Order: sequence, then C-alpha cells, then structure tokens
Amino acid sequence: MKFIIITIFPEIFKIYFETGLPKKNIEKGLINYELINLRDFSLDKHKKVDDYTYGGGPGMVFMFPVLKKAIEKAKEISNNNHIILLSPSGIKYDQNLAKELSKYETITLICAHYEGCDERIKNFIDEEISVGDFITQGGEIPALILIDSISRFIPGFLKKEEAVNLETFSENLVEYPQYTRPNEYEGLEVPDVLLSGDHEKVKLYRKKESLKRTLLLRPDLLLKRDFNEEEKKLLIEIEKELIENIEKILKR
Repeated sequence: MKFIIITIFPEIFKIYFETGLPKKNIEKGLINYELINLRDFSLDKHKKVDDYTYGGGPGMVFMFPVLKKAIEKAKEISNNNHIILLSPSGIKYDQNLAKELSKYETITLICAHYEGCDERIKNFIDEEISVGDFITQGGEIPALILIDSISRFIPGFLKKEEAVNLETFSENLVEYPQYTRPNEYEGLEVPDVLLSGDHEKVKLYRKKESLKRTLLLRPDLLLKRDFNEEEKKLLIEIEKELIENIEKILKR
C-alpha cells in the first residue's frame, strides 16, 4: 500500500516512516509513502497557501487552487487513489473503517490547518474523516493515526497477524487485561488461572474479563454485537458479581 500525504509539515512524517515497524515494512515492500508539500503549489513567491475567509471571521483557510493542484499531483502518482480529507466534520473513524481502508492500493491524506479548506475542494475528494470529537492543530496527527491503524491490517505487516483480531475493538470488545513477569510484586499478583497452563480456562477467563471491561468502560460497543450462548452465560455471571459487589458497598 502507498500513502500519499499532502501537508505543509512533511518533516513530521519522515520521523514516523523511518522508525520501527513502518521502516521495516517499507524495506519489505509492504508499504510506501510519498510526501507532497502544499507550499510547492503556492501561487506566489512567498509560498502562501491560505487566505482570509469570505464573509469575515477568525483564522485562515487553505486556498482552493493550491489544494486542487496538490490533489492532481497525487493522482499523477497513482490513478487508483482514494483521497481523504482529515476534518472534524467528517465521519468518525473506527477499527472497522481502518480495515476497509486497508483494501485500497493507494490512499491520499490531506492535512488541513487553521480554519480548514475552501469548501470547493470537497468536489475532488472521496471521503472526509474525523478521528474524534476534538480539535487538533492540524491534520498531521490524525493522518498518522490513520496510517498506523490501517497498516496493521496489511498482511505481513505485523509479525503475528492474529494479534489484529485479538485487539480492542476487533470484536466490538475492550481487550482483556495483560500480565507479564514477575507473577507477584509488592503484594500484587497475577491471576492464578493465567499460570494454570489450562488453555481452555485461560480462554474463558479472558473472554469474561473482556466482556466485563467492555460493560464497565464502553457499554456502547456491546450494542453493536451479537452474543453466542457462552457469552450470554458469562454476562449473567458478571451481572450477579456486580450486584453482589454493589450490595456489599451499600451495607458498609
């Protein structure tokens, strides 16, 4: 997969792609990237890419002609190109969307700044995406979030590909708790079941903990999934345990 990034801060991405897994997978030929500096398409000698908004108001807006030329450059690099504008008003990004986007051959990410982009540029994009209900200084950090999460779905990117299917959100569940050595430190111990060597018990424990965490931390995720009979029984167990704990607290 190829990532094309349209930005006024290309140096931010060089650090990412020259480090860790991204660097290794570039060397393996699984991913690649190209940076397009928006200032290269400026209409004046000062490399200006923004201007005041019509109708008045605070902040500056990326200019339509500059953005359009940058997109045309991205399309020259790759015809089979899915073009995304990072914007707070876009559809909310999640794990399922990351998986869908990983199927494209090339993705172009437009990193907006200031008050955003001239509205006319939306006639030349395929999708507008938001990484959450908050504002960042620009689209560079959201773009890195997309690149990192999409890359994990590319076959061969991760050493253990099954890890993608066990992570938080992969089944609309929060991931179960993880432990490592030592099994006891300052009175805090690893649950006995994880040391038992009984793989079926470990699997059941992890499923129950995952359901419990999701219920307590992200109950909205449970509304998006269907439950098998085993999971229904575990949810009933969790309900009983929670009620017992609440009753104990109220009796104190």
